[in-house]
Amino acid sequence: MRVSVVAFAAPLWISLAWAQSLAGEWDATVTARGVDVPCRFVISGDGSDVQGTFFNGDELYGSTSGRFERGSLTLDFAYTTSRLDATVKDGRIQGIYHSTLGDYGFRAVPHAPPPPASAGAPSIDGAWEIALKSGKGEDAWQFLVRQNGAEVKASILRIDGDTGTLAGVWSNGKFVLSHFSGARPALLEVTPQPDGSLRLVMNVKTEYTALRPEVARARGLPPPTDPTLHTGVKDPSQPFRFAFKDLDGNLVTNADPRFKNKVVVVNILGSWCPNCHDEAPFLEEMYKRYRAEGVEVVALDFETEDQLGDPARMRAFQRRYGIEYTILVGGANTEINEKLPQLRNFNAWPTTFFLGRDGRVAHVHAGFPSSASGKKYNEAKQEFTQTVQQLLAVRTSSEQ
Repeated sequence: MRVSVVAFAAPLWISLAWAQSLAGEWDATVTARGVDVPCRFVISGDGSDVQGTFFNGDELYGSTSGRFERGSLTLDFAYTTSRLDATVKDGRIQGIYHSTLGDYGFRAVPHAPPPPASAGAPSIDGAWEIALKSGKGEDAWQFLVRQNGAEVKASILRIDGDTGTLAGVWSNGKFVLSHFSGARPALLEVTPQPDGSLRLVMNVKTEYTALRPEVARARGLPPPTDPTLHTGVKDPSQPFRFAFKDLDGNLVTNADPRFKNKVVVVNILGSWCPNCHDEAPFLEEMYKRYRAEGVEVVALDFETEDQLGDPARMRAFQRRYGIEYTILVGGANTEINEKLPQLRNFNAWPTTFFLGRDGRVAHVHAGFPSSASGKKYNEAKQEFTQTVQQLLAVRTSSEQ
């Protein structure tokens, strides 16, 4: 009789162990190129309906499907074609995060309150500049900091966009910041220097010096590139032309009746591009606000080779952001200049072209900052809105 009880009890114990819930907050670490990047991670649901969420500041990047059974956790992020494959043992999660940018080691333990931040954090709040020569022709990047005592949120803003929210605290003589929201893993150490500059070390090995803008000007260093001047078209007197298929396979060109006498916002992007994800929600918001007044938005999507036969990632991108404006598949991201020969100095993803009612390019903005860039994010949104309003106010001769 005693043997019988044991025989039935063991499977029941195993079943209860596998049925443990993972719901709650976890302290996660992503290992990218040998660098451990801490990040915030939350799990909700259970069984065949489990979801994992990463954070970019207050922005949520949740999985689109997931399953947890018999100690195995799988989370899919369709809008980035990423997947977490992990096992759960002794209350710990360990596995691999597969992304278009590479495979990263992943581990997580249940969240524990962090130790108090070190006292005496110096003020680094505000705007800084990093002098360099980038591969995209830039002379400087911006380092934008928002500080609350020992806590800091920051971003590095380049011509194509920013790093996302780098967050952390003052500890042992430096600020240690990190970011991972499913892309762009980064660990940044910021050490104030006696001369008032900042020593930045990105991912352990890459060093930069950040200066206040007024100090950089006094030293004769050039400012960051103006995103409205970086990219253009070779002949602004000509209408901007495109002819690509939509996600249903229908050919759409700039001569389509839907664009006639309209202000058209042409957004060149790729679903693989993190900064394109930053911009899409605002473009959809702007489209809904102004389409009744005569605004159309067209996304020209240039993808990685694996997506050309079936742009599943762009379909998921469209669903995630509730996009109602036109999306056209332009081809491979390596074919951009061949498919759009009118472009001049295109190298920032995304780049947005604003066409007047005559179909010609009136304004261009290279890149797009996320909310991590604070004031610069708000300025970009205001610039887009004002440009659209100004172009709407201009009537063609046939309308006058």
